[in-house]
Amino acid sequence: MLQQTQVRTVIPYYLRFVERFPSLRALATAEIDEVLALWSGLGYYARARNLHRAARLVVEEHGGELPRTFDELHALPGIGRSTAGAILAQAFGERHAILDGNVKRVLARWHAIEGSPASAAVLKELWARAAEHTPATRVAEYTQAIMDLGATVCTRSRPRCALCPVAVDCAARRLGIEHSLPTKRGRAARRSRSLTVLVVQSGEGATLLERRPATGIWGGLLSFPELGAGESAADWCRARLGEEPTAALPLAEVDHAFTHFDLKLKPLKLVLANGGRKVMDDARWLWYKAAEPLPGGIAAPIGKILREVLEAESA
Repeated sequence: MLQQTQVRTVIPYYLRFVERFPSLRALATAEIDEVLALWSGLGYYARARNLHRAARLVVEEHGGELPRTFDELHALPGIGRSTAGAILAQAFGERHAILDGNVKRVLARWHAIEGSPASAAVLKELWARAAEHTPATRVAEYTQAIMDLGATVCTRSRPRCALCPVAVDCAARRLGIEHSLPTKRGRAARRSRSLTVLVVQSGEGATLLERRPATGIWGGLLSFPELGAGESAADWCRARLGEEPTAALPLAEVDHAFTHFDLKLKPLKLVLANGGRKVMDDARWLWYKAAEPLPGGIAAPIGKILREVLEAESA
């Protein structure tokens, strides 16, 4: 959960998650919809899908016990080289280097390694330095300490060098370049995209939700249907619901930022007279009523639109 997400955001999600899934077996036997529901709003949903698949593989292939070798851990979905090393170091005290974002920053500054950590050459050097510094004893303590050093002292902006226990030997500080390391990667121009989503409501007050494909943005989550390029709302309703809407009302637009692009959602509320009976509840479609719990996860901006629509209906 902490990948790409701040601690204060993660804590309430983590507490709810481990209360519901206190063991690998509990997670493995759960349905993915329940896992995604507890992850809703946290973003980067591939993490939840990978975690669920990894738990099932551990139960199916390792008897429910987390594997103790690097290669077996690394083979599990969502577990990369650094995460596998961190598990073995922190859970079992084995000597394995880690290299998360905080550690990269500490090592790049302490050794004055210039160049973007995203480049193969710099990454290779950082891994070599990480292995060089990893001790043979008290590996768990060292692993946690170097991550905490980067998170709380050797921070991305305004590093607190006066409080750093290893500042006296820091090459970047000695050279006065601690603020410019690690070298930032050149950023491509940020893309933007706009999308019309259809908030379709039946005459009975139910709202149509669609389950997205398992992969891609918001994979496996519930969302509103999307209007294709050049397609009208009336055409969409005729083709999929067998009737035209009796009303079409634009709702307030919602802006949402992903890692590499910005998305503008343009919700269009459509009201049906006959309830859209051509589409019934199945694996892909769901007529959702406000009094019912959502049977799966929903992305934060979609949930925001849905709540506002339901609140307006009940006012």
